[in-house]
Amino acid sequence: MKNLASDLFPHPSSEISIGGHLLRYVDTDSEKAAAGDDTSGLTFLCVHGNPTWSFYYRRVIERFGQRDRVIAVDHIGCGRSEKPPADQFAYTMAAHRDNLIHLIDTLDLKNVILIAHDWGGAIGLAAMHARQERLAGIGLLNTAAFPPPYMPQRIAACRMPLLGTPAVRGLNLFARAAVTMAMSRTKMKPEVAAGLLAPYDSWDNRVAIDRFVRDIPLEESHPTMSTLRELEAGLPDLGAVPIALIWGMKDWCFRPECLRRFESVWPEAEVTELATTGHYVIEDSPEETLQAIGRLRDWVQEHLRGG
Repeated sequence: MKNLASDLFPHPSSEISIGGHLLRYVDTDSEKAAAGDDTSGLTFLCVHGNPTWSFYYRRVIERFGQRDRVIAVDHIGCGRSEKPPADQFAYTMAAHRDNLIHLIDTLDLKNVILIAHDWGGAIGLAAMHARQERLAGIGLLNTAAFPPPYMPQRIAACRMPLLGTPAVRGLNLFARAAVTMAMSRTKMKPEVAAGLLAPYDSWDNRVAIDRFVRDIPLEESHPTMSTLRELEAGLPDLGAVPIALIWGMKDWCFRPECLRRFESVWPEAEVTELATTGHYVIEDSPEETLQAIGRLRDWVQEHLRGG
């Protein structure tokens, strides 16, 4: 990826073709296979939201990739994946879900620990609900899996007729604002901000950012409303596996009431509330987040052994 500091994200991407478009993903199994190393049998499947990409999970790759398989996907339109125009790809939650299911099946993933953030929560949970036999654990970072209980004004502004798309795709205001507004506890380093923004360097390359914003359903007639309602109804089906909810409590987007909704469905989940952390949880509080993911990993192993 041009303009990205390679020392921050040196991991090569693999790719598969779905519907004529290349979806790319980091897979540490490829790196370990080249080195002749064995894996633990666990697979972290890291699913990003908007406007991030697999770069967001670089610390998960670094912390767990030596002993476990870690896959960090780039949705079509994001990161290193192809970025087709909106008339060539649907850019809906259902389309991203179906792509992820295709990836899971193609790679024959087993003992999957889903790690998901922002839109990645809805996409990842919906995909794993369709492939429950492959699911071993869930770790969520500030996300939702139900129709939005509110619309933050900062996001609503990016949906304004005539002005929204030029602001998002022309001026890159949504992604540029996120590197500051999604942080609360700390200030993002310039090189990290550059890495997050690197794939979204032109009007054409920002198509997914704009479409994600417009895919948030506010009316029943919106096609993604029924997709989210179906997912919400299916959440109890996923409650038999270890679940960790890792939440930045200073997030203005996925506020604490989203966490409480998940807690009401999964009362056995381990909850980590990060009092001063914003939306970019793993950027704002990396060590606490990784420790919580590590506890989830250990819980999953114990659960798989029948403990």
